[in-house]
Amino acid sequence: MKARVTVSLKPGVLDPQGRAIRHALDGLGFPEVSDVRVGKIIELDVVEGTTEEQVAEMARKLLANTVIENFRVELA
Repeated sequence: MKARVTVSLKPGVLDPQGRAIRHALDGLGFPEVSDVRVGKIIELDVVEGTTEEQVAEMARKLLANTVIENFRVELA
């Protein structure tokens, strides 16, 4: 079974990597991009029967810094 954890910065947290990408896109002729936020997707192979709450606990303990990041869990 697959689990996907999507991690993104909380609103209001500065994103220097996103700012650099937005600046680079502007330099490449894409001025229509007004903001970029960078996150990460973590895909896990988990045993059948693993719950969304178990994966969320993994995210809280290791995969996301919950002080500055939000996360979303999807099971497939």
